[in-house]
Amino acid sequence: MSDSVLSAPPILDRFRLEGRVALVTGAGQGIGRGYAHGLGEAGARVAVVDLVLRRAETVAQELVQKGIDAIALQSDVTDESQVAQMVAQVVDHWGGLTIGVNNAGMGLWMDGETMPLADWRRVMALNLDAVFLCAQAEARVMLAAGYGKIINTASMSGSIVNTPQNQAAYNASKAGVIHLTKSLAAEWATRGVRVNCISPGYTRTALVDDLLATPEGQAVMPRWMELTPTGRMVEVAELQGAVVYLAAPASDAMTGHDLVVDGGYSLW
Repeated sequence: MSDSVLSAPPILDRFRLEGRVALVTGAGQGIGRGYAHGLGEAGARVAVVDLVLRRAETVAQELVQKGIDAIALQSDVTDESQVAQMVAQVVDHWGGLTIGVNNAGMGLWMDGETMPLADWRRVMALNLDAVFLCAQAEARVMLAAGYGKIINTASMSGSIVNTPQNQAAYNASKAGVIHLTKSLAAEWATRGVRVNCISPGYTRTALVDDLLATPEGQAVMPRWMELTPTGRMVEVAELQGAVVYLAAPASDAMTGHDLVVDGGYSLW
């Protein structure tokens, strides 16, 4: 029996992403922007994808200024044809796709008894349907190559019910992402493609800061912190290690896992 401890590359080398090609959706701001920076700093070439091209271009330029090979792409990831075009553009530009980070999503606070079906479907279309469309298109490239990493953004809300705000559609969509991740992981495990997800807790982004500046946001913040053992929100930079680990060779034996980064919120 070989001794993997002695034969494996040095541990930090197993977190390096040189020669890898990454695609990150919803990367024009917030968590997706943090993922793009983290993957690029670890050595990957990065396609920054956003619904708003200007946002994607801004982040891609940030990466280029760090010496990272990056491009900006515009895509509505709820549209199957645009998703296919997005993946094709990445493959045409760099010759392959190694890492797919399906991060685009939305939140919505709305009471269940009054929520219009159209709003329910809008949440599901972006938070769940789009994750499937992206994973499917990415996997077609990765399965043909015999290797790849797909990382979906779920949420602690896929495992717990948040309080005091009502967000049944969001919670259900993120629970769907977690189980979709597990299902695709089982389906593709023997063919070299790993599928995992990251479940952030309450994370400080510009959008969340805007929310917390409103009376509604100020009303919920004390309850959020009361239920978070660390007593503070997660910072975007604290999610970068999770995405790099799941994208790197260090995690090649992990698939179907939901990596929770929530300051301990879901421990209760």
